[in-house]
Amino acid sequence: MKTIAAFLAALLVAACGSAAAASERMIEKQAVVKAPIAEVWKAWTTREGVRSFFAPDANIDARSGGAYEIYMNPYAEAGMRGADDMRVMAVQEPTMLSFTWNAPPSNPEIRKQRTLVIVRLKPLDDATTEVTIHHVGWGDGGKWDEAYQYFDRAWGNVLANLQKRFTEGPVDFKPFLEQLKARSAAGK
Repeated sequence: MKTIAAFLAALLVAACGSAAAASERMIEKQAVVKAPIAEVWKAWTTREGVRSFFAPDANIDARSGGAYEIYMNPYAEAGMRGADDMRVMAVQEPTMLSFTWNAPPSNPEIRKQRTLVIVRLKPLDDATTEVTIHHVGWGDGGKWDEAYQYFDRAWGNVLANLQKRFTEGPVDFKPFLEQLKARSAAGK
């Protein structure tokens, strides 16, 4: 009896030890933005803010359970515009926002599944904010690896646009929208 108990105890310790040693695959990006935290918060949590750096259009309801939809292609059919049907998971104004996320329409194999994005804001002084993005919940292999690589690049671009938004002004999505509209009209 002691031998079985000792064996089970050793197995439990080994299992817990290896679980603690396992690390979650995560994308982590960070940038310093030359703007007060309140302004950076508005950029992430309002339609107007998102349209100033992230995407041409959005549907944002910055409350737990609210919409967090980012439309990279507002002319596409519903469900194919970008981050359609995403939801805010948690809000701690003005320092943390988390929301669900999906793969782009070009990756339909895993698009219906959700990952989690956590945006943290930290004031460095009255006019500067550190922004950190954590993107978790990744599967392994195949299309998951493709999506991970895609967003590893994309989140860096999003943060670069956020920095530019506060140093050079809002991103002008008009030329991009004109291209999308022309492609939409051509049926592509």
